[in-house]
Amino acid sequence: MKTFSIFSALLVLASSTAVGQQFDDEYAYIPTPKPDQIYDLQDDDNDGVINARDLCPGTPVGAEIDNDGCGSYFESSEQKQLHILFANNSTEINPAFLNQIRQMASFLKRYETTTIQLQGYASKTGNAEHNLMLSKERASNVRRALISNGIAPSRINIVGYGDSASGGINQDNISHALNRKVVASVAGFKGHIKEEWHIFTKIEK
Repeated sequence: MKTFSIFSALLVLASSTAVGQQFDDEYAYIPTPKPDQIYDLQDDDNDGVINARDLCPGTPVGAEIDNDGCGSYFESSEQKQLHILFANNSTEINPAFLNQIRQMASFLKRYETTTIQLQGYASKTGNAEHNLMLSKERASNVRRALISNGIAPSRINIVGYGDSASGGINQDNISHALNRKVVASVAGFKGHIKEEWHIFTKIEK
């Protein structure tokens, strides 16, 4: 009898606790109002300065920046160039020039505000109409190679000059070979950006 009484008491206690919890739960799921976020606290270019204060979005990774999120640039004798030669009547890129294309792609990825214009040329052999088509197709192939290396198509323009730029040049075999080319000009490049110091930074002697 005593055991039954204890069991009954425990049952009553458990029931009252459950009812109390159910009563409390009525208020546990009321949505908490969220304040309106006035400023953009994200940091899209990961430079440590939030978007709301960043005056220079798109800063290259690893750049030394000021409080406004802007990097400092310096002049350098090093210039990023693209100079690709082609065989006669060919638009195929020689594998020897693929490293140039990869280096240019890396440069464009680092400096996201830059664009590039690819200028195709042909030697003064064959007719002018064919040479114009050839020069454009050469530039197009280099463009496709840059795109395959991760550069957005909108950043790459092409122009074909045919054989028009080789009129005043000697018409020997070497001159013809040098005229079968694609060269590039980069726009929007302000200079090399100063990199942030870290423990692996090499000090110039």
